[in-house]
Amino acid sequence: MNTSPMDPPTPDGPGATPPSHRARRGFSRRAFVGGAAASAAAAGIALAAGGLTPASATAPRQMPKGFGSVAAAPHLPAGFKQMFTSRLVQAGGLRQHVVIGGDGPPLLLVHGWPENWYAWRMVMPELARHYTVIAVDQRGIGLTAKPRSGYDTRTLANDLVALMDALGHERFAVAGHDTGLIIGYALAADHPERVARVALLEVPGPPTLKASPPLFIDEAHNNRLWHIPFNRVDHELTEKLVRGREEIFFGYEFDIQGGQKLPDYAREYYVRLFSDPETLRGGFGLYRAWDTTTAQNAKRSDNKLTMPVLAIGGSESWGDLVGKAMIPLANDVQGVVIPGAGHWVAEQAPRELLSELTRFLAPYRRAAGPSR
Repeated sequence: MNTSPMDPPTPDGPGATPPSHRARRGFSRRAFVGGAAASAAAAGIALAAGGLTPASATAPRQMPKGFGSVAAAPHLPAGFKQMFTSRLVQAGGLRQHVVIGGDGPPLLLVHGWPENWYAWRMVMPELARHYTVIAVDQRGIGLTAKPRSGYDTRTLANDLVALMDALGHERFAVAGHDTGLIIGYALAADHPERVARVALLEVPGPPTLKASPPLFIDEAHNNRLWHIPFNRVDHELTEKLVRGREEIFFGYEFDIQGGQKLPDYAREYYVRLFSDPETLRGGFGLYRAWDTTTAQNAKRSDNKLTMPVLAIGGSESWGDLVGKAMIPLANDVQGVVIPGAGHWVAEQAPRELLSELTRFLAPYRRAAGPSR
């Protein structure tokens, strides 16, 4: 990746300064398993000092420090750790890990596969100047709990509604990338009264049987999509084949999806994250629930989304197909193609993505009024 002002400098290095606006403060495998298990044992809701504390929170406040948290994340933008805090939130029967910071109307960021909240790190500080940014780890991934069921998108969307309830946010905006697009669409379709605006990145629409590609497709598309039928196999076979070969498996995924390669530190971070056996299994969860999700999407398509939708594709990846796929599913679709970006838009083209999100979210911000 070419060096630019948006490239993340070493955290807490020279010149790292706290944000000028008011901010809410909130593996190795051994570190992950030990730290996550200790955090999982904490009952109630874990919030940073000075953060929102629902009345139901009865346990001591705790902030996760192990791998997967803000504290252990590499190469964060200057001032990130002063602005953002990891929190564990017990919501909807699931312990969820979120990274929260900033001030203003709430903006929920939902990552893709095989990533976690860290995928948004390069755009979060600027967004936090105007929004309360909430970057979540999906069920089964990162420091969020990893049950063996509940990976259909109705349940995944309900996870996020419960999370926002626990944080005290009735209405909010959403941005979802990759599997986060699939979940973000379900969230907007199933809970339209909660979602003010939704930005959907880099998947040519939520999966449906009608819109799915055939089994035998051209080589270029097969090379990019083969992981979907592989990940869908609901058997320990897939986990056994990947375990111990995570760098090969995930490295191929990062390389084949277009645009500039992610920096080594980011690739190593994600490989390490998914080297945890439970996270590896949890990451396959959404794909293993594919049949249930496609059936749900068939029903969702009967009613178009009523809130504004921003559909973003990278020119080196799905391009304008993201917007075209959403037109039949929503009343107000704004399609955007970011030049030079591949699939990993938030990391390959953070400035351009920020520009589009800022423009799209401006009416939402104005409607919310001045920051508290």
